[in-house]
Parts: sequence; structure tokens; C-alpha cells
Amino acid sequence: MPSPLSEPQPAARASVERVHDFAQKLQQPSLWPKVVDYVRWQRAARAAKANGQPAPDLPDLAPLSINLDLTTACNYKCDHCIDWDILNSKVKHEDQELRDSISRMAERGLRSVILIGGGEPTLYPGFVAFVQFLKQLGLAVAVVSNGSRGDRLLQAAPFFGEGDWVRLSLDAGSNDVFRRMHHPSSPSTTLDEICSWMPKIKAVNPALQLGFSFVITWLGGSRGEVKIVENIHEMVMAAKRASDASFDYISFKPFLERQADGAEVMDPAKSAAELRAVIARIQQNLSEARANVRPGFRVLASTNLRVLMNGTWRDYTHQPRVCHMQMLRQVVTPLGTFNCPAHRGVQKAMLGGKELWSVPPAAQHATAKLLGDFDAQHECREVTCLYHATNHWLEELVQADAPLPDAAPGTEQRDWFL
Repeated sequence: MPSPLSEPQPAARASVERVHDFAQKLQQPSLWPKVVDYVRWQRAARAAKANGQPAPDLPDLAPLSINLDLTTACNYKCDHCIDWDILNSKVKHEDQELRDSISRMAERGLRSVILIGGGEPTLYPGFVAFVQFLKQLGLAVAVVSNGSRGDRLLQAAPFFGEGDWVRLSLDAGSNDVFRRMHHPSSPSTTLDEICSWMPKIKAVNPALQLGFSFVITWLGGSRGEVKIVENIHEMVMAAKRASDASFDYISFKPFLERQADGAEVMDPAKSAAELRAVIARIQQNLSEARANVRPGFRVLASTNLRVLMNGTWRDYTHQPRVCHMQMLRQVVTPLGTFNCPAHRGVQKAMLGGKELWSVPPAAQHATAKLLGDFDAQHECREVTCLYHATNHWLEELVQADAPLPDAAPGTEQRDWFL
């Protein structure tokens, strides 16, 4: 049997986009000590349970990485939005309370923050100041935005450092399809207008990585009763537009749906023949996209898209009982703190309130409880999970007899986004 610290097999690694190789990231010297603390606690907790003894307290840890929803407010009405049900609620963060929570997390090991959805982060009144605050704490910072407030992204641009990134969810190559998919509230919001900000941002901070995100949709997809606008035919046009507009890459990913139980799942909803036809069209458009961009511009197929195309996506629904990543990566929103982006806003995945990490013992107790109570093997049985391989790797580490080395087995990449 290979060592739990050995590298995954080449065939398995081929399906995983580099940014989603979380096991490799966790073996960096900057993150490995926290992984060791967690695995040693899991071993001790299981041994105590087997002997009928109380479990030891979770070490003084915080997640290494969080998704932070600054707001639920959104100025779009996207047909394909996975978070439709939680948008534009009246629940809000209190700015100082949120800053206190993040500061306490940073003291206990937090390394990165992704300002992302549940809403549009640039609509948060203190967006620019909050980016500056996060950088002053020494955190890696990323933003996933709809691009409607390019002015605020430009104002924040000087504060980003090496390894930080901004990714815009645009999903189209033409203004027409963009507007039919996103339904922006302002008639002046077009792809042309959004993309015009990118050269200005690059001029202010050339090191900031700018990504164009494209969720691939096809006929037959839906969000509830709403039918999804197909955009496969726009992939090449979008790649060319992104390349010309000073983006660094375009990332293609498949449309995900929200199940009745709240889980975010990949459900192609096609017969085998229909799915093969869709995949063939996607593959053709990917090839053409790569042939129509400037040198150095990257056309990326996300991990979810790769496993959909190679037919292995159901393999990623087979989880161990314990989702270890819910200790190492969490989601903080105005609606509460949750264990995973795939269960944002879902009650059974809730660790506590939005202020949970302002009182670390409470957060650690809540995390330890959910680690025991949340059966990922059942709750995530339909989720095509990006953390699938990492959870199995961590489970192997917990079950292994050999002591973990204090020296990190990997090299430092300074990529702390999980």
C-alpha cells in the first residue's frame, strides 16, 4: 500500500486542475503544521471514542481558508444562479464585528480569503476598505465578482499582492447572450463596458491575475421552473474577447444545480447519447478557443468540466464519512457560518452565526460537533466534490499508524486558497 503522503497517480492528477490540487497545497511548509495538528487531534478523538473516553478539545485552530460573502445583495437576476434563494436578504454583517472575527481567525492560522457570492461583493459599502484591511492582516485575497462595479475593482487594485486574483463571472461572448443570462439591473451594463475596465486595472497592478469565468450551459438545464439560456456556441467568442481585454485566462466549468435538500450538484439531465453530443460540442469549442487567443493567455477546463468530459464525474460523489475540509475551509456569510460552498445557506451544514469566529472556543466546539455529526458519505452523495480526493487523502492520514513528520513534505507555492 502506498504511503498516505505519496503523490496521487498520474491518471487521477490529470483530471484535477492545478488550483484544485488541495492535497498538494496542504503539504506546503506554511500550511502543513496546521494539518498535522488537525490529524493528530482526529487520531486522538477516535482513540478516545474507542476506549469510551471523552474526546479531547479541538486544538486552537481556525480554517486555513474561507469563502467570505460580504453581502447577499445582488444587482443581477441570473437564470443559472446557484444561490438564487438567498440573494437580497435583509441580513447584513456589522463591519467591525466582521473585522474582529477575521482578525481572530488570522491569529489562529487563517491564510486566505475569497470574497465571493451569495451576493455581489463589490456592492458591500466598504468593499475597497475591506480589501485593504485583509491585506494589512497579511492574508491572500481573491474576489469573484459579476464585474458590474469595475470602478470599485479599480480602486481596490493597488492593495492586491502577488498570488491574489480577481475572477469575473461573465459566461458569454456577446452582449446579447450576456444580458439574457444575467439580467443586470442597469441597462448600461454590457460585456463591452465590463471588459473596458480590465486594461485600467492591469495598468494599476500588472501582477493582479484577472480571470474570465464561463459557466457552460446547454438546452435542458433549469433552475426550478426557469429554463437556462444555452451558451456553448459562445465559448470561442468569449475566449477571444477575454484575451483581447487583458484578462490572464478564461476558465470553463459546467452548470451546477441546487437539489431540494440544498446540495449543489452536477446533473447533466441528459440521455447518454445527448450527453455525448453536448460533450463533443464542448470539446470542439475548447479546441477552437485555444487556437484563437494571444500567446500566454490560458484557456482552462475546470476540474468539474474535465471529469464531466471524461465520464468520471460520479466518482467524485463518493465521500468518506467525515468531511475533513470543513475544518480547513469554511464559508462565512451574513446568514451564518457554513461548512462548505456546496451547502451555503443550508441549515444542516450551519456551524453557527455570522459572528461565530469572534469567540474562538465556540467556533472550535461547533466545528468539532459538525465533524462528528455531518455524514458526508450521505449528505454529499450527489455532490461532485472538488475536495473529494483531498478528503480521502486526509482520511488515510488519520487512519495511518505512522507518526506524521513535522517537516512539510511539499515545497512552498504561496498558494493558500482552498
